Amino acid sequence: MPAEAPDLARWLQDAAVPEPALTAAQRAVLHAAFRFLQRCGRDYYSVRLLSHFLLHCQAGLKVAQVARLLGLSRSAASAQQGLSSKEVVQAAHHRLAGRSHGKLLPRFAGPIAQFLHHHPEATRWDLLDFIRCTWGVSVSRVALHRFLTKYGLDRAGAVVPLPKPGGASPAQPPAAPPPPAPAAGPRAFTAAADSVGLPAAVPPREDGPLPLPAPEFFLPRPGTPAPSCCYPRPSTGSPSPRTASRTPTAPCGAGC
Repeated sequence: MPAEAPDLARWLQDAAVPEPALTAAQRAVLHAAFRFLQRCGRDYYSVRLLSHFLLHCQAGLKVAQVARLLGLSRSAASAQQGLSSKEVVQAAHHRLAGRSHGKLLPRFAGPIAQFLHHHPEATRWDLLDFIRCTWGVSVSRVALHRFLTKYGLDRAGAVVPLPKPGGASPAQPPAAPPPPAPAAGPRAFTAAADSVGLPAAVPPREDGPLPLPAPEFFLPRPGTPAPSCCYPRPSTGSPSPRTASRTPTAPCGAGC
């Protein structure tokens, strides 16, 4: 055990885990974990196995507490919480082999794509033999399927090679004949367009967007809108009274 945690109480204190708040079961689990670290050390594999145990033993310890006890980050402890025991062992095995992506490395995607392009009729077994002969790696069909799906190579076998410049490919279907030219429109519309001075309409292509009419085709934008005769005149306020109420002129007193 490192010098900064010589005993169990100091180890819990450095990790901000209050020892009086622990239950008897939690204290027993942490005491066993402390002895495990003293015996095996704090290497990657010991910490990985111990963290997986503390996160899944249902001792009531929080993820942040386990992270502080083992010197991990909060995000790394949360990521390990969702892994199974098999995935933890596989990750340790990949680390021992010096790789973090399993047996199929990302740099294999280019040669595999080239193999699938030159051999579109190749089966999965042929591809597994190519991987084994090229890199000396033996993988399962499930791992190969996941690798092809990840890098978009699962449909590479359906790619049709382009024909050579010298001649047409026998598998290529013959080109469809061009569509017939559309018939000319009625002369009445053309005469009306000439009378208003519009330019001649050019028939649009079938695969292109429809052209917009000329600006002269549209009516001019109206200016300031005028009030319509179909609606009542707008109100300008309450009407002024025509006559005022009459006020009596009786004197208010003898001196008035």
